[in-house]
Amino acid sequence: MAIQHPKFLAAAVQAAPAFMDLRASVDKTVSLIAEAGRNGARLIAFPETWIPGYPLWAWLDAPAWAMQFVQQYHDNSLDLGSAEAAEIATAAAEHNIYVMLGFSERAAATLYISQALIGADGEFVFCRRKLKPTHVERTVFGEGDGSDFKVVDTELGRLGGLCCWEHLQPLSKYAMYAMNEQVHVSAWPTFALYDGIAYALGHEVNLRASQIYALEGQCFVLAPTAVTTPAIVAQLADSAGKKDLLKTGGGYTKIFAPDGQQISEDLPPDQEGLVYAEIDLGMISLAKAAADPAGHYARPDVTRLLLDDRPRRPVERASERADAPAEEPADTETSEFSA
Repeated sequence: MAIQHPKFLAAAVQAAPAFMDLRASVDKTVSLIAEAGRNGARLIAFPETWIPGYPLWAWLDAPAWAMQFVQQYHDNSLDLGSAEAAEIATAAAEHNIYVMLGFSERAAATLYISQALIGADGEFVFCRRKLKPTHVERTVFGEGDGSDFKVVDTELGRLGGLCCWEHLQPLSKYAMYAMNEQVHVSAWPTFALYDGIAYALGHEVNLRASQIYALEGQCFVLAPTAVTTPAIVAQLADSAGKKDLLKTGGGYTKIFAPDGQQISEDLPPDQEGLVYAEIDLGMISLAKAAADPAGHYARPDVTRLLLDDRPRRPVERASERADAPAEEPADTETSEFSA
């Protein structure tokens, strides 16, 4: 009997964020969702911290100088319980499309590098946080925990995602591979930062990480990236030295197949738009027949991964724990310590 594997069109964003402007960010997000939906896409993937843009200033000068941007960035980050988040979810439902949204998540007074998967019905499927912000990102964002490894079943297959240099963490990648991920969103910021200065931050090597992820995990990988505009450079680079560190462009969005090949067309680095590719989940079993890293190609007698996927929150209320003991009946006897 022939099995029909899901096939669908996927879109990955290459665009400039509405930098540090939540209202404009939501409007642009909704517009791109609508464009992808009109073109027949069932999934759209956004770059890392698409809302309200990546905090490039953290890489340009001392933390004291960067403090001038903190309040505006915090105020324009996205609260998942907000009307703005609901507006994006409504757009997903209107256009019958899954959305993997990259955003700066505002949770009380702390920000997180987050990805939220919104279903085609407009419901939030999950929200995950970057496990460890990279280098100076730790001056802006808090950390996730083991519960932030997310791969879920959908009508499009098993979907998951990681951000930026999480793709350089071998154990994190292996945790995702072990969850039988089929479609992965590899979210990146712009590659306009330190261009020509720090090769490790450039598009060549980092997009190879996304490509290798596709090959290692035998999954489809959408790698959306942001574009840096002259207006963003002018807003942040107030000296010749900063202008050497932050250039315009930086968009290198790509989509990879489970055998590692690129299956999307390229846009120029300074051009905004969507790139598309057809996803055929039937390709995955062919790729995994050769090498399934968490299956037949593994050697658990030699190397194994210990994954602690329990949430680790600063405050844990005993009343909310499933294993909390039943409340003891009040003691009606008067003790020697009673008033």
